[in-house]
Amino acid sequence: MAGDPYQELGVSKGASADEIKKAFRKLAKELHPDKNPGDKAAEERFKRITAAFDLLGDAEKRAKYDRGEIDADGREQFRGFGGAGQGGRPGGGGFGGFGFGGRGEGGPGGRASFDDIDLEEIFGAFGGGARNAGRGFGGGRGQDVRATLDISLEDAIAGTTRRIQFSDGRMLDVTIPKGASEGQTIRLKGQGAPGRGGQAGDALIELRIQPHPVFKRDGADLTMDLPVSVPDAVLGGKIQVPTPEGAVMMTIPKGSNSGKVLRLKGRGAYANGRRGDLMAKLVVTLPETPDDELVRFATEWRERRPYKPGR
Repeated sequence: MAGDPYQELGVSKGASADEIKKAFRKLAKELHPDKNPGDKAAEERFKRITAAFDLLGDAEKRAKYDRGEIDADGREQFRGFGGAGQGGRPGGGGFGGFGFGGRGEGGPGGRASFDDIDLEEIFGAFGGGARNAGRGFGGGRGQDVRATLDISLEDAIAGTTRRIQFSDGRMLDVTIPKGASEGQTIRLKGQGAPGRGGQAGDALIELRIQPHPVFKRDGADLTMDLPVSVPDAVLGGKIQVPTPEGAVMMTIPKGSNSGKVLRLKGRGAYANGRRGDLMAKLVVTLPETPDDELVRFATEWRERRPYKPGR
């Protein structure tokens, strides 16, 4: 049976949701099995803090626990079915003696590797409500495992296959669909923890698109700064523009100023199943090394026709 979940995470009962999440993250990084191979004590502690966060990280479960409606294991406090044990928890009689509402065997199994994991939300093998209804007292669906997978913007747009190694040694290939979006969850059925006499849980992989050195995401659209030479800005012309799928040629209108935005339709990212556009903001750029001819022209031009921007 789990201890006080607040004590397990080292937070007060009045702690905010963010404080609880930060406490779990800190402990998970210290105790994760991938950082403590062979350390059974660390592994057991990791299981306890994961179970504690499963309870306190869910606002509804936390409220029920605080009201005494469920215990630290997430089991409902059945009263009048054979008596209660110490602290009001179910004793040996009634439904409690059959493990009604208990957690699956093995604790939080099938975790993703430390580099891939963000937060695990472990659901009890028999505590999943309607999802496990009708499975009988002795069995239940295995626990789901949640992890995050960092992917590049290019992989999100084009699709790819990535491999995750779990702490139990299993290697899972995750197919990233073409047009994947930030926060999209991929379900690998039956790849979670094994159930007790029932089917295994699922692995739920949440995709997280990493920041790009050139493009910035704005919903489905991408934005970028596009350096343009003085001659191209003044005279116009075709220049090469990078996109997530390779460079393309784009026409710069004659007399273009810095800040002008040109749109490349259908070259953006994806959001809600829709592909956006690439917005290229022109930045007129001088050469790194001063050009004597350009300096001479600018000097003569300023003397002949003084120009004040905005006037």
